[in-house]
Amino acid sequence: MDASPRVRIALAVLVSCIAFAAACASPAPAAARPPVGASPRATVADGAQRMAEFGTCTLESGETIAPCRIGYRTFGKLDAAKSNAVLFSTWFTGTTEKLVDGVPDKLVDTKKYYLILVDAIGDGVSSSPSNSPTQAHLRFPKFTIRDMVATQERLVRDVLHIERLHTVMGISMGGMQAFEWAVSRPDAMAHVVSIVGTPQLASQDMLLWNAELHALEADVTYAHGEYQGRPKIRTVQDIHTLMLMTAAQRSSNISRSAFPAWLEQVESDTNFDWNDWHRQLEAMLAHDVAARWGGNLEEAAHRVKAKMLLVVAEQDQMVNPGPAKLFAKAAHARLEVLGGPCGHLAPGCEQPALARYVRTFMEE
Repeated sequence: MDASPRVRIALAVLVSCIAFAAACASPAPAAARPPVGASPRATVADGAQRMAEFGTCTLESGETIAPCRIGYRTFGKLDAAKSNAVLFSTWFTGTTEKLVDGVPDKLVDTKKYYLILVDAIGDGVSSSPSNSPTQAHLRFPKFTIRDMVATQERLVRDVLHIERLHTVMGISMGGMQAFEWAVSRPDAMAHVVSIVGTPQLASQDMLLWNAELHALEADVTYAHGEYQGRPKIRTVQDIHTLMLMTAAQRSSNISRSAFPAWLEQVESDTNFDWNDWHRQLEAMLAHDVAARWGGNLEEAAHRVKAKMLLVVAEQDQMVNPGPAKLFAKAAHARLEVLGGPCGHLAPGCEQPALARYVRTFMEE
């Protein structure tokens, strides 16, 4: 039989977002971009795509992105003390447009908090291989999760003029960024929420992301990053989709008769630029908040000052929950486990529980 209503909702919320999120990865028109330094109280509608222009961003490697711009959207109002700001970053292949339906007033109450959705480097909205006028394709330098966080810090400090955030949070690769904020900028926020994220990749995660990277690089249509248009690269989509949910969940909700049409839809998705995919994959593969301490998660966890909520999916096959569990113990963080069969899509399948965990935690 076809997918149940519950699973269809989860797929609509998260499969389209996490796996195939670039349908709206085009930058906003130049006329819609306020100047760098614009006040967060400026008369810009809630949720409008905005751009912060930084000129040059120096990366952890010493290379630079130039010109460098970061996309963002805001909801709600910053209070007089500038103490209610919440930063929410994008997942792998995700854009802030894909966060609009699932975060404001679903996870974060915008009547109480000033919500900042921020596009990570390489998502096709912020500076990326697909939109750089000077560093196109794989001439765009490699960047890291820490580089993403550095640009977000500049946005918060230099554009929005906020000294300390109430909360930093994110899902999947956004959760990786939340971990990096917690360890490398321990005084920058009061709360950190990582949802199906990880402080460092497990071997299973590394195998997955390497498999996607190798499949991408080996495909003749990829042409070493010099492809034309948006070619279909089926194997990458197959690998990625394979790991999004458990085998039991997929087998019970996608029938044999429905499978050919479903697979064709999966493999035909070309919304997210492949060079952007390539560089964001490399950023995740390099991610380890404990790298400065020889990979020791306990040492990294001891740097955390913020209150932490770590939400993991017990059956996640895309981001292994083990490292986050170890970090939670070492950092004395709150750990919540989503135990259903949806795997990495558990935040959508178990959204009521997730919303309850997040809202309760943010009130502490």
